[in-house]
Amino acid sequence: MPDPADLTAIRGPLDAASIRQELRRRSSRWPQPQILSTVKSTNAEVIAAARRGAIEGLVVAAEEQTSGRGRLDRSWTSPRGAGLTLSVLLRPAPPMVMWGWLPIAAGMALLTAVRALSDVDVALKWPNDLLLGPDRAKAAGILAESADSAVAVGLGLNVSTTAQEMPNGATSLLAQGVLVSRETLLIELMTSLESWYAAWVDADGDADHCGLKAGYERCCDTLGRAVTVHLPANEVLRGTAEGIDSSGGLQVRTADGTRTTVVAGDVVHVRAGD
Repeated sequence: MPDPADLTAIRGPLDAASIRQELRRRSSRWPQPQILSTVKSTNAEVIAAARRGAIEGLVVAAEEQTSGRGRLDRSWTSPRGAGLTLSVLLRPAPPMVMWGWLPIAAGMALLTAVRALSDVDVALKWPNDLLLGPDRAKAAGILAESADSAVAVGLGLNVSTTAQEMPNGATSLLAQGVLVSRETLLIELMTSLESWYAAWVDADGDADHCGLKAGYERCCDTLGRAVTVHLPANEVLRGTAEGIDSSGGLQVRTADGTRTTVVAGDVVHVRAGD
C-alpha cells in the first residue's frame, strides 16, 4: 500500500482517451463518457442533459464534486482524485413501477466490478450501499433521480480516500488494501452495469426472470438481520429484514408478526448488544 502521505501518483486526472477507447471496445451503450474537472453534482449535469434531449448512455464523471448528494439528501464529498464520482443517463423502457430495481442494478454492477478487481470482502446494504471488509464499512453510495422519462444514476466510491479524509464508519478500497486505478474501476463498472441493465431491460423489468433479484439476495447483507428503519415523516420501524419484493422494496417483519414493505428509508443494521 502506498504511503498515505503521498498519494499524488494514484490521484492523477482520469485518462479520458484511454477510458473512451476501452469502453468502445467492450461496450456499445456508453459511447462517449465526459470527464469534467469540477461540478456541483454529476446527477444534476445528467438531468440537465436529459431535459435537453440527451440520449441514453451519457456518462458524466468528475474529478471533484462540490455539492454531491447521497440518499435522504445527505452530502457526499471526496478529495479531488480520491474517488470515482459519476452519473449515468438511462431511459428505461420497462414500466416505471419497476424502476426501483435501477439503483439496485447499479449496486450489483459496482459489487461485481470490485469483486473482479480484488479479493476484498464485499456486500451490499439495502438498497445499494457498498460495504467492504469484515466490519462491513461503507465505501460507496448510489442515488437514482428521475426526470420525466429519464433516470440519472449517480455513484460515489471511495477509492484512495484515507481514514483522515472519511467520516467515522466509512472506508475505501485503499483502506482495505486494494490499489487500483480509477480508470480500471470505471471501465469495469460500466461493463458490468451494461450486463445487469441489459438483462433487466430484456426481461421488461422482471428482476426474477433476469436473475437480478436472486443475485442481489445473495449479496445483500441486510437480509436476515435485525434492523431499525428510519422512515419519512420521522417514523421508525423495527424488525427483521426478511426479503425483497418484486419492485425492490425491503420486507421487514416486526415483533407482532406484521410484514411491512419499505420503499424508502434509512436502514440501520442492529448488532448484538446494541
